[in-house]
Amino acid sequence: MDHASKSESLLVRLRDGFDRIALVLRADLWSAAGEAGLNPTQAQVLSLLAGRSDGLKPKAIAAHCAISAASIAETLNALERKGLVRREPDPDDARSVTIRLTAKGLRLSAQIERSGSQVSDALAKLPQAAQEELLRTQITLIRQLQLAGAIPLQRMCLTCRHFRPHAHPRAAKPHHCAFVNAAIGSRDLRLDCGEHEAADPAVQAATWTAFAKGTSALQAEP
Repeated sequence: MDHASKSESLLVRLRDGFDRIALVLRADLWSAAGEAGLNPTQAQVLSLLAGRSDGLKPKAIAAHCAISAASIAETLNALERKGLVRREPDPDDARSVTIRLTAKGLRLSAQIERSGSQVSDALAKLPQAAQEELLRTQITLIRQLQLAGAIPLQRMCLTCRHFRPHAHPRAAKPHHCAFVNAAIGSRDLRLDCGEHEAADPAVQAATWTAFAKGTSALQAEP
């Protein structure tokens, strides 16, 4: 009986596993969004904007949510009618606007965030070491997707100029965040940080290499 190669078979099984988890995540989102009187895309936009106090352009929102410009326009119009977002003119471009949450939108986003999640419950049952390893794997996968142009640049620790990988060797918290001037551990790594400042591409490459090898990467101060 012919079989796919071991590497192909494993990749297929991994992708199938992600598909199964994604089904539950979508069900969680539908449930939380419905309780808030929104559809899933509207809930996603609220969640995205909740972490962006400076707002985002419609084009950037569409890229992060992986939907078309026409769909994001319809979604933003609906959210504006509900009083959840507001448009602010761009002082440097009369044709452009920035989208921000209103106070009502921020409260509703927090309500959705507090909604129960089957995936969160399952993750909470994993040992701490498994949670941390899963986070590191997610970070690596996201980076590969960024390099492939499949998703926009994410505000992760490992792309930030403040991040110092393995600056404290053999310590419980081996990494360092120069923004808060504090050591951080694997479970402290963020996928989306409000204080993120993208590092120079060469610095990012050195940081990723050092992170993967478990060594320190010296980063020049700005």
